[in-house]
Amino acid sequence: MRVSIAYPPLENVKGVPLLGQNRQFQWFNSPTYIYPMVPASCATLLQSKGYEVFWDDGIAEEKTYRDFTAEVMGRDLDVMMIETKAPVVRFHWEIIDEYKKMKPDMIIVVVGDHVTAFPEETMNSCKADYVLTGGNYDFLMADLLDNLKANGGKVKVSDLPKGIWYRRENAVEETAAGTDTQASADSIASTGTFVLNQNLNDLPIIDRDLTKWKLYSEKNGNYSRTPGTYTMAARDCWHHRCTFCSWTTLYPQYLTRSPESLLDEIGMLIDKYGVKEIMDDSGAFPIGTWLHTFCQGMIERGYNKKVIMDCNMRLDALTYEEYRLMREAGFRFVLFGLESANQETLDRIDKRENIDKMIESLKNAKKAGLSPHITLMFGYPWEDEKMVQNTVKLGRQILIKGWAHTLQATVLIPYPGTPLYKECKENGWLLTERYEDFDQRMPVMKTPMGSEKIKEAVESVYKVSFNPEFLARRIAGIRSIDDVKFLFRAAGKVIGHLTDFGGKNGN
Repeated sequence: MRVSIAYPPLENVKGVPLLGQNRQFQWFNSPTYIYPMVPASCATLLQSKGYEVFWDDGIAEEKTYRDFTAEVMGRDLDVMMIETKAPVVRFHWEIIDEYKKMKPDMIIVVVGDHVTAFPEETMNSCKADYVLTGGNYDFLMADLLDNLKANGGKVKVSDLPKGIWYRRENAVEETAAGTDTQASADSIASTGTFVLNQNLNDLPIIDRDLTKWKLYSEKNGNYSRTPGTYTMAARDCWHHRCTFCSWTTLYPQYLTRSPESLLDEIGMLIDKYGVKEIMDDSGAFPIGTWLHTFCQGMIERGYNKKVIMDCNMRLDALTYEEYRLMREAGFRFVLFGLESANQETLDRIDKRENIDKMIESLKNAKKAGLSPHITLMFGYPWEDEKMVQNTVKLGRQILIKGWAHTLQATVLIPYPGTPLYKECKENGWLLTERYEDFDQRMPVMKTPMGSEKIKEAVESVYKVSFNPEFLARRIAGIRSIDDVKFLFRAAGKVIGHLTDFGGKNGN
């Protein structure tokens, strides 16, 4: 079988879509490309099983839709897999129908958090053949293709894992003991609710050449040194309760690789590709014994002298001593989700963190020599202007005082499938139910202070980058030419973000 892992270009006046491996979709005027780890794992796993795999990221390759379509559809493909999210799912439905018209026999498989939440919707809205639910769709994709291969291009449902939606016309057998088939319509069914029972250590190390890693090695605001790349120690966050997080839909539980497997991958990235910085994209990097083992391994193998490590972390997770260990092990950039300065909001979104302790932890990370990055969100339906200004004030203070190195402010989006989305539906909070509007360009929930005030709050946080005290602190921190380059890239991202929130709401 010939398989394409595809990201068709999505041409839009709003900019470049940040789609692959992204928990919060945005259109960016300043292109940013995140290396899509799970699709890359899928491509590598399929290749290891003997399938001919094509990595077709037309977005990162900056191709036009016309050129991409002509190239990809000109091949003799058997299967195409597409990752989607709510703001672009309707675009993907149209693309899928166009591609199925061009190649009726090509099997199209759709994955991602939106179709995990609403699989029937996509099966009913376009001609996709299969929807794979849950976050371990690399495993499911391999099982699906093995099944298709063994059964002449159709599926024997009793041999499929849970979590796959299919069309009955593509099945050679449906009923068997233990098969939990959920029917949505006469022609559509499912093997049941997905189960995260796979072992991540069984996956081969990602083939960086197959998946064109260089496409994602430069245009990423997280990197202070390039070329950079991504790893993924865990899927996804060990807290996995935040009511707004779209990836809790994919990963209702936490799975990790062994620290040794990640160390081996890092060694390969250093030796074979000359990677200078690695962002681990686990929703929350593993802590406890796992973290200590990994950090000691980085030090003992000498990787801490050869590569910079970055990761996501919760602010209540670590002591000052553990931050110091991470710094010694080569960590630099650590991304923390602060989200709001208001304890009431933190409680309502089930963060289970205390704002005073979060700030203390942030200061400890900075004191330990790390470069913290914080995220803030605006547009909570219950926050009035005073609460919003509390967050604006805290965000500005954090940057000016140097407690964090960088900051990201966004409009809160209630992605379908999340507890926050359900809460919006129950309370009538949604201003729009057009998925295209769920792209952070505008608030989609009713708020006491209105949409324009929310956008102004986001912009006011970014404008602290022009504060004299902040600029003086950043300039004083320059130690090398790479630091200068990073500052210029960061300045470009800030200007880009201000443009991102500044209008252009047409499709």
